[in-house]
Amino acid sequence: MKSRETLIRLKKFQVDEKRRKVAQIESMIAEFDRIGTELDREIKLEQDRAGIHDPGHFAYPTYAKAAMTRKENLKRSTDELRAQLDDAKASLGEAFEELKKVEMLDERDQAREKAEANAREQNELDRIAALRYSTGGVRI
Repeated sequence: MKSRETLIRLKKFQVDEKRRKVAQIESMIAEFDRIGTELDREIKLEQDRAGIHDPGHFAYPTYAKAAMTRKENLKRSTDELRAQLDDAKASLGEAFEELKKVEMLDERDQAREKAEANAREQNELDRIAALRYSTGGVRI
């Protein structure tokens, strides 16, 4: 029984670790999205300041070009993180299923042990009742 309890604790730990990983990836995606929004704002400000909105124009602001490049890199990174998030969520689902299987096995074993204990107790009570009846201890 001890090994089953240890296995359950291990599975719970694995589920918790996978949940933390999912939360961490989601947090990174949110941060990248926030930074991307900030870069959009900075690009717009720089374009308005220079009065040039066409990135192909020879006088397009260098800072705006650099910010656009950084935003594109962030988008690629965010897309990669989203793929990792999908994998992490799938892994979390699998770990959760494994935990539930082990917990169900444990519950089944506990129910069987309880039923066996109840049966032993009932047999003992039946034996005592039969003994009392045979010795005349019970009057009807």
